[in-house]
Amino acid sequence: MKTDSPAPRSPLPSDFSLILGGPLFQLMRRAHLSGDVLELLTRRIIVLSLLAWLPLLVLSIIEGRAWGGVRVPFLMDVDVHARFLLALPLFIAAELLVHQRMRLVVERFVSRGLVPDEVRDKFDAAIAAAIRLRNSVLVEVLLVAFVYGFGVLYLWRTHWAIDATTWYRETTGGALRPTLAGWWFGFVSLPMVQFIVMRWYFRLFIWARFLWHVSRIKLRLVPCHPDRAAGLGFVSGIVFAFQPLLVGQGVLLAGAMANKIFYAGAKLPDFKVELLGWVTMMVLFVLAPLLVFIPLLARTKRDGTAEFGAFAQSYVRDFEHKWLRGGASPEQRPLGSADIQSLADLSNSYEVVKGIKLVPLSKQAVLQLAVISLLPVAPLLLTVIPLGELVDRFLKIIF
Repeated sequence: MKTDSPAPRSPLPSDFSLILGGPLFQLMRRAHLSGDVLELLTRRIIVLSLLAWLPLLVLSIIEGRAWGGVRVPFLMDVDVHARFLLALPLFIAAELLVHQRMRLVVERFVSRGLVPDEVRDKFDAAIAAAIRLRNSVLVEVLLVAFVYGFGVLYLWRTHWAIDATTWYRETTGGALRPTLAGWWFGFVSLPMVQFIVMRWYFRLFIWARFLWHVSRIKLRLVPCHPDRAAGLGFVSGIVFAFQPLLVGQGVLLAGAMANKIFYAGAKLPDFKVELLGWVTMMVLFVLAPLLVFIPLLARTKRDGTAEFGAFAQSYVRDFEHKWLRGGASPEQRPLGSADIQSLADLSNSYEVVKGIKLVPLSKQAVLQLAVISLLPVAPLLLTVIPLGELVDRFLKIIF
């Protein structure tokens, strides 16, 4: 007798992860560079970093371009070392941190009672949709095509490559042609980092899309919640898990700027537009997913203010009648009465409702993320201000 197969189990909030899926993750598992839950982090960082950097060193030595012979020898190229020995490990390490923090955040939607039973199916559907998109083979293939077709052939060559003979390209017949190290750099090392970065942007898109779906669910928000975000304040904790990603992006920018300053005659102030735009863009990438809650929190604030206002009006009238219009019995005294404390508590709750933030994030957190993004650029200040003078100015500011 034929029986219907059971319906597939809906993914639990604890199953949610932007990291544990996709062709690259499966490749890392088969290559024994990752376990089922991102184990072997140190091995993964060492292998991928050396795969990107070590062949460049070996080929540069063979071609006599490791420490001399050209304007920019390999060992003097700040950008390449920053890109493959600092930024790449940070991008890889960020995966484990984001994976651990994000699972907790998603689970709290349920554990804190924000998702009522009657809309739990919609919440589970949002999780399932995010996981399907995360596992998409087509998306990662398109990212690879984008990296090779635009990231390497156009963006890097036109914006960050130095127009001079370097360890990765030489002048032949008046034209710049790749060296052996340059071929590995252009076909393996550089695309590897660019693909990982683009994959991170795609993950942030999935996160924003998931939160947008959640914001359209009728959540059980509490307007007087002390987090001043109607109970959604815990969502902001995930942005700090992206700090290694922001630092890594800052390292990429600092490395490219350093090469321009050391070998192309640029000055640090020449990059003020790039710095402002870069920091704004990076912080926005991390914060943008939280903006989807603006309509929901605005509506919660409006409705909560109206409801608490009506309740407060009724309470204050009773309080006035009882204590100011002679409604209290002779035995009752205002001193020590719980009514006065309740009035104060009501006032505090009303102020909390009026103070609901439209974005569940503080200004201090935004400033912290911006500073972290700029931190890798700080050493380049030494190209403008000598170290001694910089220390002296810093001490004057403090003391």
